[in-house]
Amino acid sequence: MTKYTLPELPYDYGALEPHYSAEQVRLHHDKHHAAYVTGANTTLEKLAQAREKEDFASINQLQKSLAFHLSGHVLHSLLWKNMAPKAGGEPDGELAAAINESFGSFAGMKGQLTEACLNVQGSGWGTLAWESLGKRLVVEQVYDHQGNIGNGTVPLMVIDMWEHAYYLQFRNEKPKWVDAYWQVVNWPDVAARLAKVRGLDLALG
Repeated sequence: MTKYTLPELPYDYGALEPHYSAEQVRLHHDKHHAAYVTGANTTLEKLAQAREKEDFASINQLQKSLAFHLSGHVLHSLLWKNMAPKAGGEPDGELAAAINESFGSFAGMKGQLTEACLNVQGSGWGTLAWESLGKRLVVEQVYDHQGNIGNGTVPLMVIDMWEHAYYLQFRNEKPKWVDAYWQVVNWPDVAARLAKVRGLDLALG
């Protein structure tokens, strides 16, 4: 069985400074992201053992555990590539056109996603995602690691609003973390993800 592995950062720990500190990146990646990878692999092993023993009573909780850890791994893997040194600004090309079509303007998307991030109740994420049935971009709030739009969405850009993502550097000032994120968004990465998923068709019949 293939095991999940912690991806290497695509830049040095301090490459996003002053917007995102080396200490915060190191802790976030090496400790918190790594814990989701370990959790996903451990849960897969427990699921295999449960099937072998025909202990199906434990499957439900193990499936929830797998969803939690695997989603954490996927979202963090996106997060690192969604950020880059000397980035930020506004997108152009097809991504900019898609944002204008779905939100009216870049400012409209940025305002909606920022508000979604700042109003996550408890722990979660704000995401810019592609909704494959409607062929549009949508903003999601992801509570813990479960989305609230639907199974037809694919995350393109994600902002981690768990306290471990920002508290060491920004304390309880979440708006400062979100403002900092906008300064390091890797728009070419987001655009490449959009290009890959635009042809996805989940329509039935």
